[in-house]
Amino acid sequence: MKFIKPTKRKLIVFFSVCAAVLTITYIRIIFIFPNQLTLFEDQEYTYKFTNPFLVNLVNFKSDNNDILIFDSEDSKVNNGYKGAGNRVMFKASKLGRTSLSLKLLGLIPLKTMYVDVVPYKEVVACGNTVGVKIKVDGILVIGLSDVETNDGKKLLPARDSGLKPGDLIFEINNNRIDTAYDLISEVEKSMGENIWVKYKRGNSYNNAKMTPVKSVEDNKYRVGMWVRDSTAGIGTLTFYDPGTKGFGALGHGITDIDTGSIMPVERGELIESNILTIKRGTKGNPGELKGVLIEDSGSLGKIIKNSHYGIYGTLNDTALDKFSNVRYPIALRNDIKEGPATILANIDGKNVEEYSIEIEKVSRKSANGLKGMIIRVTDDRLLEATGGIVQGMSGSPILQDGKLVGAVTHVLVNDPTRGYGILIEWMIKNMADANLQNLEMANAS
Repeated sequence: MKFIKPTKRKLIVFFSVCAAVLTITYIRIIFIFPNQLTLFEDQEYTYKFTNPFLVNLVNFKSDNNDILIFDSEDSKVNNGYKGAGNRVMFKASKLGRTSLSLKLLGLIPLKTMYVDVVPYKEVVACGNTVGVKIKVDGILVIGLSDVETNDGKKLLPARDSGLKPGDLIFEINNNRIDTAYDLISEVEKSMGENIWVKYKRGNSYNNAKMTPVKSVEDNKYRVGMWVRDSTAGIGTLTFYDPGTKGFGALGHGITDIDTGSIMPVERGELIESNILTIKRGTKGNPGELKGVLIEDSGSLGKIIKNSHYGIYGTLNDTALDKFSNVRYPIALRNDIKEGPATILANIDGKNVEEYSIEIEKVSRKSANGLKGMIIRVTDDRLLEATGGIVQGMSGSPILQDGKLVGAVTHVLVNDPTRGYGILIEWMIKNMADANLQNLEMANAS
């Protein structure tokens, strides 16, 4: 009995240490490797472990050995690959997407990393301010209110039907609704009878029954609903692809000011703009490029997609000579480093200038799309003119080491000299989706 207790104690200590090592390894691997990785075709990816011991604990396995080739004597490893020395290395050999499973000791699942292999691409970085006009696909509910009737009652037809701000109405009584005037017409025609509304909330389509009531204010039928069918503003063109004429701008989506909803595009266009004045940014008060849209200048291009990561579409042939023709290779997340960089901006509405900035932090997490970088303006000229980053500069291209690395998206309210940037790889992917959407629309017509 005297020998059993020490043995048990040693076993407990041994298994406790093993459990601690495995737990620490599990946590570290979860955060070390991104959920999503983008590589160019033929590009190598290497990760060096600070602790070589971890290399022997983690097993890597791809679901497509033709897309990724591991640094191994047998590149197509059926049971998975382990790193050598203190590193893990694989090469993107073919375009496509694959999932990479990471397992502890080849048994315990750690995480799945998705790897996209894309072609090497060069695009033209712009920095020009442009006018943006969007017609919403349907009409957007932005508010609900009561309607006072002739007998003094205050009724809520729209709210009682279940509609909420942010809902997108596209049909009433099987008739397509494109504008606020279409809504008014259908409500008036109802003469107080029930109307059937088809609307979209998030990704789900729904039906609602609504009963218009006559307003004491003007003796017309009302439903107590505020709607919006279009919007316009000023932003910055980030880049265009000289091969396809596809463009990306803003770096963030156009949202409704009242509901915060991304406004779906039925049709939209880029037009020329004129900057009239600059409101400098100060702590707690974001600045702004104030200007007007030049309606009679003609369209610069067609907007196809409005997403969380910017607006996308195609430029007209006649618009190409209005922008730069200097091409830059795009940089992937792993190419970007903390340190000096520049942005292209057009704050006077006439000339695109290059201004110095500092990339203070690059996020290695794939989820941080819009906030992939934290940047700080260091150029005295820009600080003097605008105070830093102001509204209207969203989409300004970020350059580093001769590559296009991202675009300005947001300013920090409490420090206008600092803000966020989106990684350019996110914008390139969204442009590709927009080009596919445009092709499908053309084929359908």
